[in-house]
Amino acid sequence: MSADDLLPALLQATGETAQMVFWSALLTLLLGLPLGVLLVATDRGGLVPAPAVKAVLGGVVNVGRSLPFIVLMVAILPFTRLVTGTTIGTVAAIVPLTLGAVPFYARLVETALRGVERAVVEAAQAMGASRVRVVARVLLPEALPGLVAGLTVTVVALIGYSAMAGAIGGGGLGDLAIRYGYQRFDTTVMIITVVLLVVVVQLVQSLGDLVARRLSHR
Repeated sequence: MSADDLLPALLQATGETAQMVFWSALLTLLLGLPLGVLLVATDRGGLVPAPAVKAVLGGVVNVGRSLPFIVLMVAILPFTRLVTGTTIGTVAAIVPLTLGAVPFYARLVETALRGVERAVVEAAQAMGASRVRVVARVLLPEALPGLVAGLTVTVVALIGYSAMAGAIGGGGLGDLAIRYGYQRFDTTVMIITVVLLVVVVQLVQSLGDLVARRLSHR
């Protein structure tokens, strides 16, 4: 790839990666957060003990986490086509990215919520707080630093997943690295895309760590 074509290609690929990661992270937050809350609430001793429901939810989450992302992408191609009308491109890649990240983040949410002291929850219940209020006013605020840290880890994972999405034409930096860096043996493109991905990951991780620290010292 010529120097004149490299910059526009990198800008376009970076924008596609940002689009994939942003929307999949937002959907993961919207789906994974309530799923993690349900995992805790339906456990024995939880707000709504339901061992059968917990077993089903836990099984679904475990299956989702056990599938390698590249296998998941291929396995759900019919579902991706049903949702987006296509199996290639940036929009199509958001579907497997989200489905791959939701179980991962749900477990991190569960871990963060379990870190909240039981005495705090019991005190809120003793004051007559409803289950919904306990979740909204006690569990989530108390676990907020852990939730932010978990979301940061998930976004970093999504950046890596988005690079793999390039293997099936998902667009982004991964697609650029595969089409030019690997298939056309363009070492310069490969090195630049790797460096860009590392820089983006470092920025996301640093920002997430900063926000989590600020929240933990409120």
